[in-house]
Parts: sequence; structure tokens; C-alpha cells
Amino acid sequence: MPDDGLRKRKTGSKPEKEPPQNATADEPEFDIDSAALLQYLKILWIPLLLCFGLFVYINPSTLSDIASFWIESDDWQTSPGSSTKSFVGLGADIEKRDAVVEAFKHAWRSYERDAMGDDEYHPISHKGSNLTQAGGIGYTVIDSIDTMLIMGLEDDYARARKWVDTRLSFDRDAEFNTFETTIRVLGGLLSAYELTDHDKLYLDRAIELADRILPVFDTPSGLPLPNINLGKREGVSDPYLPLLVSTAEVATLQLEFRYLSYLTDEDIYWEKVESVMRTIKENQMPHGLASIYMHVETGQFVPSAIRLGSRGDSYYEYLLKQYLQTNQTEDVYRQMYDHAMAAVHENLITKSPYTRMTYTSELIPERNSGGQLSWRLTPKQDHLACFFGGSLMLGATITGASTLPVSIPPRQSEFMDHGKRDWKDGVELIKTCVDTHDTLTGLSPEIAHFRIPSDGMIDVLSKSGVPADWYIKGASPGAEAPYDARYMLRPETVESLFLAFRLTGDIRYRDWGWDIFQSIEKHCKVETGGYATIMNVDEVPSRKEDKMETFLMSETLKYLFLLFEDASVLSLDKYIFNTEAHPLPIFSPHIRTGFS
Repeated sequence: MPDDGLRKRKTGSKPEKEPPQNATADEPEFDIDSAALLQYLKILWIPLLLCFGLFVYINPSTLSDIASFWIESDDWQTSPGSSTKSFVGLGADIEKRDAVVEAFKHAWRSYERDAMGDDEYHPISHKGSNLTQAGGIGYTVIDSIDTMLIMGLEDDYARARKWVDTRLSFDRDAEFNTFETTIRVLGGLLSAYELTDHDKLYLDRAIELADRILPVFDTPSGLPLPNINLGKREGVSDPYLPLLVSTAEVATLQLEFRYLSYLTDEDIYWEKVESVMRTIKENQMPHGLASIYMHVETGQFVPSAIRLGSRGDSYYEYLLKQYLQTNQTEDVYRQMYDHAMAAVHENLITKSPYTRMTYTSELIPERNSGGQLSWRLTPKQDHLACFFGGSLMLGATITGASTLPVSIPPRQSEFMDHGKRDWKDGVELIKTCVDTHDTLTGLSPEIAHFRIPSDGMIDVLSKSGVPADWYIKGASPGAEAPYDARYMLRPETVESLFLAFRLTGDIRYRDWGWDIFQSIEKHCKVETGGYATIMNVDEVPSRKEDKMETFLMSETLKYLFLLFEDASVLSLDKYIFNTEAHPLPIFSPHIRTGFS
């Protein structure tokens, strides 16, 4: 289990001060009435103590930050979240890395045995299923290919490639999600092309798929529709929200289409997704944050939740990654990213009042009887938001650095003020995400809520011994587990741990990642093959749902493997990862970009 450091007091002894030396004869003498001085001190010490107590009450984070810095830092130059004592370098931990490979083989080979070619896998019933009645498009196969290549599983890869060559078809008269198809299938094909020394099979299939997706951009605003009929090549609106599109979904197609444009010299792929970013920038909300829905005809944001979880997360992720993808040549994305991060820090990053855990809140829009819009801050964090800690740390070393490249680990002097802010926030958010694994299974719930004074629960909690930091909403002993309580094999925390380790070489991130991996092995593994979602992270033995998400093999196990692999493999200065963990190379673009 991860160390629940926020639930215990840190103790330690300080060296005793040297007794003062007697004054020498050369020192000047001062005529002090010691009795009067003592009397004054007796009078003043109570108000001084009260003032100090009031200062700590009003500014609790100041004392916490000073203590944290004193404990974490070996010297004044060391950045939070790293220590010379726990620096282990960036070489491979072969034993742990190879254990992750065995887990991947356990997952992949059972899928191959029971459901080869199907979009999804159900390991308990030993069956596969497709996303539509018209058939599948190889979600699991294509999502997993680059992981096999990275792990060196040549025989498994050869069989997967043969399936893509002989069985894969996109000619399906059915609706597929634009975003998911792009990040998983188009991204997976492009990554396979890059990692196979440009096997033309993957580029040809990527071009075919992209051409089938392009009609989704044929809207008044240029924002893509959420679904695509691949067979008819027609964009399709959401029947429940016909005029709305998800901000994260429309802003998380750019890495894939831009790289395809670079490979093919076809500007249309680039222009379509860049137009989306131009529309977003032109309609930015004043504070720099993005609500989770936009109007597909006007291109404007509509009043809806603002969060770093579902439907918001990868919008922020891809602002930084678009800047990195083209070798830091498109300054518009740096500006948009820095503006957004300042807004996130100002409005969404919160500290719990009791345990000082740093987390990301949500803003919920509300209208009063007069129709005036206001925003309510809600202490709720999706597991999806746990990507953000590592992303902040990475961004701090690029847009927040005063000199490039920064050291490993970075020194405080290498950061500008906003770089120090983002690095510190990133470190603390990762620690919080790790702390949400403090459950009976050692795995994190889908959604965590954090205690705030208005709960009116602090007295009850202090008497019951229940932790006063975070909780799973709706969970109670003996009751059916709520949706929030499940663990779906998600990768976001280990993604952040991978980035944090690559940036610091600090063993704590590997230790936390290994704890999570062992919990997955213990509670999610299906002995006959595969892994499954568990219904309640606070229930042992765990109850499993008959589904293995494709991102287990494309993201979770890949990031765990890379966490323990040598840092020269997929180096962060040569590759970026799309939001499905498919690595794409950093390149210098051939065409005029950045809204030029």
C-alpha cells in the first residue's frame, strides 16, 4: 500500500543548540534590568502566541509548505518531489520491467485465444464483442500493437500484423465515436508505422481511416461531429445533444491528424484540426478555462461544467503536446497552455482544509431566479484527472523553465515563477492521486470526493476514526457499490508516475508504481487469462465485472513498463504520447502553422 503520509504526523528530532559562550572581556557591556525584561515578556507572550495562532489559522498552507520543503529538500536548490537521497538514475529495473511484460502477455494472449479481432474482450466469459452490429474495426488489436513492439514481443506482434493485413476493414455501415476512433485506431496505426521503421501497411490504413473520418469537420463552425459512419463517410450528431460537442473530444484529434499531414504532405489533415484550435482560441472564456461543451454551429462555449476530468481532460493535455510535437515552433500553443495553467491554478486547484491534500475541483454553472450565471466549486476529482500532475511537471520543464534543457532532477533556479508553481502543484497532485489508492485493494476509485467544512462531518469523523481527507460518494457498508467505487484498469496515475520518474530519477515514483501494479495483479487478474474491472476498491475479495478495457494494454501496462525501463527508450525529448499512450515523434513541420 502507498504510504498514507497525510494521515500521520511526521516526527523527527532537531539537533540541540550549542549553549551560548560566555561573553569575553572585550565585548561591550549593556546595563539591562533583567527583572523588568522578564516582567515585560510575561505580559507580551500571550498576545504574541495568539497572533501566531491566528496567522497559522488564516494561512495554514504557509506552515505546511515550509515544513514540507524542510522535509523534502536536501538543499535550497532541490525542487519538491525529488531528493538526492532517493535519486537512483534513469537505468532499467529489469526485474520489475519484465514482470510487467508477463502481465501484458497474460492479457494479450487470452484475448487472442478467445476474441482475436473483436473490439472488446470479456475475460470471465471468454468472449469478445464489437462496438456495432456491422462489425468491429480492430480496437483492441491496433491499440496493443505498439506495446508489443516496445516490449520486444516479436511473435505476438507478427500475428497481430497479419490480422491487420488480412482481416481489418473500415467499411462498416455503422456509427463510431470520432474521438475514440482517432486516438485508439488512427493513433495506434501511426505509432506502429513509426516504430516499425515505416511499414507502409500501417500508413496506408491510417490514410484510409482518416479520409473516412474527415466529413465530421463539415459543420458551420468547423468543430467535428462526435460520431462518424465509416461506411457512408458521414458525420453524425449526438442524438441526445444534437447541437453540442465535447471540448476534450474536438481538441484531442490534433496530434494524430497533424502527424499524418506531415507524413503525407496533405495539408487538409492539418488544416481541419488547426481550424478547431483557432475556433477555440477565438471563443475563449475570459478566465482561460474551458467548459466541457461547445456549440457545433457557433463554435462558442456553452455553460457547462469546467473540470480536468471527463470531457475536459485532454483539451489541456493537448495544448502542451501540440507545442511539443512541432519542436516548440508554434508559440500560440505555448501561450494558450500558459494562460490555461494560470487559470487552473487560480480556479480549480484546491487544498483540503483538514489534511492539506492538493486536488482539482470542478466548477458547476448555476443560474439564479433572475437568470444570472454563477459558478459553484465542487470538491470532486475524477481518476481521469490524475494525468494532470505529470503533465504539469513536464510543462514546468518546458514553458516554465528559464533555461533549456533543465537538469534531472530540475533545480529551483532553473524555473521561472510559474514553472515553480506548476512543478509544485504537479508533485502535490501526484501525491494525492497516489493517496487515493489507500483502499482495501490498493487501487483508486473512479471518482473521489474531498472533505470540506460545509459537509458538517468533521466532528463525526474525528470520533469514528474515519479518515477526514477523501471519500467515495454513496459508498456504505453492506450496500451495493456505486459507480464511483470501481477501478477500470485506468492508467492516469501511472502515466503521471512515469513522467515524474523520467523528470527526476526519484525512486519514490517507481515504488508507488510497483505498489499499484501489485494491486492490479492481486485484485484484477483473471486466472484463466486477462484482467477485469473491479466493482468496489474497498471490498476484498474483489467482485469483477466481465470487461477488460483496451487501455489496459495500450496505456496502463505500457506506462508501467516504461516506468521501469531505461529512459533512453522513447525519450521525452524525441517523442510525445497521444492521450491513448501511442508514441509519436517530435518533428519540424513542412507547412506554415500556428494559425499563420
